[in-house]
Amino acid sequence: SSGINAEYMGLPQILRPPELPPPVTNCDVEDNVRVICGPPAISRTDCEALSCCHDGRQCFYGKAVTVQCTKDGQFIVVVAKDATIPKLNTDSVSLQESGSGCSCVDSNSAFAIFQFPVTACGTLVTEEDGVIVYKNSMSSTFEVDTGPRGAITRDTVYELMFQCRYIGQSVEVVIEEFMTGDNPVLQGVSGFGPLRVGMRLGNGRCLSKGCNELSVAYSSYYTEADYPIPIVLRDPVYVEVLILHQKNPDYVLTLDRCWATNCADAYSSPQWDILMNGCPNVADNYRTRLVPVPSTLDLSSHYRRFVFQMFAFVEQTSKHLKQEVYLHCTTAVCVPSLNRSCEPVCMERKKRDVTDVEQQIVGPKMVVSSGPLVVSVSPEE
Repeated sequence: SSGINAEYMGLPQILRPPELPPPVTNCDVEDNVRVICGPPAISRTDCEALSCCHDGRQCFYGKAVTVQCTKDGQFIVVVAKDATIPKLNTDSVSLQESGSGCSCVDSNSAFAIFQFPVTACGTLVTEEDGVIVYKNSMSSTFEVDTGPRGAITRDTVYELMFQCRYIGQSVEVVIEEFMTGDNPVLQGVSGFGPLRVGMRLGNGRCLSKGCNELSVAYSSYYTEADYPIPIVLRDPVYVEVLILHQKNPDYVLTLDRCWATNCADAYSSPQWDILMNGCPNVADNYRTRLVPVPSTLDLSSHYRRFVFQMFAFVEQTSKHLKQEVYLHCTTAVCVPSLNRSCEPVCMERKKRDVTDVEQQIVGPKMVVSSGPLVVSVSPEE
């Protein structure tokens, strides 16, 4: 059969965990990346007891992190890239302690396999009422983008604590998973005199093949009752800022700076710039996209749209992730002149006439905010 076969490691018989039900796994694994689980002729019942998948022909590991304990005192941990959303970088996963025999023993493009003695790689051994317990943990590293006012990540941060409990001739597996993944409400409107500006987030979804994701995204919006909004890391966040209750067709909404914080205070630290001078932050590895507003939309100049990919703030010293993200934009209303439009110049650096710009602004700059978004560990249902 295709895939990596665990037989190459000379695996002994794996005992069935007697009390824990197998975790729910996704068994839709391509043949060429399958990792074989258990002995060749294993039955479906025994295969599923090992928390593995059976397709009627073979037993294999699913899209999860699977932990097994062998009778001769070995941990087997099989890590699937698809165990998390966004996908887990299996190259970044390591055990509590490094050293000889503690690194990945084999891998392919979808899985990484660890096998080591239950007494090795930083395992903590305890005895409780005749039960010998071996505890260890595994975690992933993550890439941090650091800006002048804060640090963020878009990588899944994964931690797994697992243990084998040997009770006479039987064995139990206990697993705890932790992923970046939850909280009070705010939906912002800012105004000055007759001018008011609002921010909202699009939630329209493509339901048919070939539909335009961007246009559909702005066909419906989250309401105040939807906050806090759970969003998976790296998933798109569709932002719209608009002038409220104004019918003057000469007005053009402009965005100066848009940024994120981890609390409702727009001027708190840390901060992460999303737009600067109305243009995507070039220091962000996942570049924000400005979305053209269709001219068919009534008073289209009263709207600005952009899309960024969800991230989490990283506490600089502890490296802990903050779960909440609040959005803020500095806005102004502009009236274009013959010599100048109100559009940001993002593709080429042109010197702007500051006096000319100031003459086009109607009223003061306003800050509009929205949030919170919270880091989610699974897609919205």
